[in-house]
Amino acid sequence: MLKKRTKVIIIVAMVLLLGVTGYLNIALNNSVSNPTSGNVTQMNYFDTYREDRQATRDQELLYYDAIINANNSSEEAIKSAEEKKMEIINTMEAELVMEGLIKAKGFEDAIVTNSATNVNVIVKCASLESSQVAQIVEIVKEQTSKSLENIKIIPVE
Repeated sequence: MLKKRTKVIIIVAMVLLLGVTGYLNIALNNSVSNPTSGNVTQMNYFDTYREDRQATRDQELLYYDAIINANNSSEEAIKSAEEKKMEIINTMEAELVMEGLIKAKGFEDAIVTNSATNVNVIVKCASLESSQVAQIVEIVKEQTSKSLENIKIIPVE
């Protein structure tokens, strides 16, 4: 029972830390000022999303590291945590590659989220032509082998 209770406490602590991190991120982003103009600077959607995604993944990795390094973790829990940690790392790498390839096709910026079933691509542009959609779909299919119905492309200004 102590093992399960300890794990629950760790999970609750990580969720609370994630909430505090999100709140502080929003609060600090709203209070940062531009020293040259005195105006409040606003990070664009893509930068904010990347920072939030990285903060969340950092918390997840810390959680898995805590399980791996805990003296009372079972071999099964350690193995599972190591597998999940590798999944996160592989997902991060795949997303980074796809984002880079999409930018190489001439798009100003892109964010890719790659889950077990779906890939979402958010591209910085007002609208997409069918040829641009085809380029993005080709990149995603080559990198993930996901079918067309599991790929969602969203233009954002």
